[in-house]
Amino acid sequence: MLWATAFVGIKVGLKYNMPLQFAGVRFFISGIIILPFIKNIREKLPAAKKNVGKILLVGFILTFMQYALFYSGMNLVPGALGAMIIGSGPLFIALVAHFLMPNDKLTRGKLFSILLGLSGVVIISLGRKGMGATGEMVLVGIVILLLNNILSGFGNVIIARDKRKIPPLVLGSFSMIFGGALLFVFGVIVEGYNPGPFPAEYYLSLGWLSFLSAAAISIWYTLLKRPEVVVSNLNMWKFIIPVLGAILSWLILPNENPTAVAIAGMILVALALFSLNLRIGSRFRK
Repeated sequence: MLWATAFVGIKVGLKYNMPLQFAGVRFFISGIIILPFIKNIREKLPAAKKNVGKILLVGFILTFMQYALFYSGMNLVPGALGAMIIGSGPLFIALVAHFLMPNDKLTRGKLFSILLGLSGVVIISLGRKGMGATGEMVLVGIVILLLNNILSGFGNVIIARDKRKIPPLVLGSFSMIFGGALLFVFGVIVEGYNPGPFPAEYYLSLGWLSFLSAAAISIWYTLLKRPEVVVSNLNMWKFIIPVLGAILSWLILPNENPTAVAIAGMILVALALFSLNLRIGSRFRK
């Protein structure tokens, strides 16, 4: 639900600031927000110091690289096409996990659930405008967004394989501080520095995005590091992001209304999640 609200905040923030600088400030603040919520932080610092390389790697892949590619790719493709490609993320994560996680194999049943959910995302995206753009730069944008999905898979696997060493809040906070700072510096180099001034609307969007990243990523990292959690199963729930995003747009934006196509896509996503959890439940009952 938190991630579904991000698109509105990003749209507002990018009216006033450059993409990479805006993202860098957002994630740097998100990392700072988490710090006060880390209990007994001094006791957890030794584990962080021993695993500083992994923290920097997660910050580099899941904050710097992923969001640099995300913003760069989305600027080259139509919005609906970009949403459809990003929505295919669980499939790519499942493929990466299949080869790198011994307990996370891509079975026929799981593949069916993933493809069913992906078809729902495609249908929801097809119900939006702007799918017909062509050209070399659009192809470049597609490749960038697909690379973004693959990197997300590697990042999720790295976190999942580190079950106990680094506390999840420490990992989330320090990796976002590092990744956010890197994004901002890189943004200044390639985009030029934008000192403002910015209106209140900009700071409201920045504040909300910083909070949601701190909360959502802390929850996500905590789940990924649980021993019983399977990476590909958890990432299936990302299919609900475009569903909730569409519902929020219907509720908030005056020109957005429910369509039969979008509702059909949502039903497929619901069926995909139901079929996946039905199989998980039957496995535990056995």
